[in-house]
Amino acid sequence: MKVLAFAASNTKASINKQLVTHAAGLLAANAGADIELLDLNDFEMPIYSIDREVANGIPEPAQAFYNKIGEADAVLISFGEFNGNYSVAYKNIFDWASRIDKEVYQGKPAVLLGTSPGPGGAQSVLSLAEGSAGFFAMDVKATLSVPSFNDNFDVEKGELTNPELAEQLKQALASLAG
Repeated sequence: MKVLAFAASNTKASINKQLVTHAAGLLAANAGADIELLDLNDFEMPIYSIDREVANGIPEPAQAFYNKIGEADAVLISFGEFNGNYSVAYKNIFDWASRIDKEVYQGKPAVLLGTSPGPGGAQSVLSLAEGSAGFFAMDVKATLSVPSFNDNFDVEKGELTNPELAEQLKQALASLAG
């Protein structure tokens, strides 16, 4: 199983990147998944507008992102929450990719994660992502919100320390492997 994994954030020290990296490692170890970990910084392009699209077409990074999804068997995303919403970096890449094909996620099974430093655990953005998934051909198998990241994740070891959350993550990931 080839899994495309990424944090929907372009912050270099993203806690969501740490979480998705941990989750991807578990998938590789427990399900033998072949993981491709993307960095949204590799897909920078102008802010989407119809005027730019008409004048210049679809930027190559948008096509590359769309193709990466197509090449995967499943998708693992950890959403950063910015003012209760998607990061601008993710939203821009997604908007461009949706101009290639509205079904950006091409029917792929997905596990959606999210974390934040506070007790909300990125639940607002996870709700947005899960609620709109069907419109964009994403087959959401499971979601997991990790609240209070710094209290529940060991940055040095790169793993969840909360046993209940760790078990919930394993169950969510198992939904991709099964």
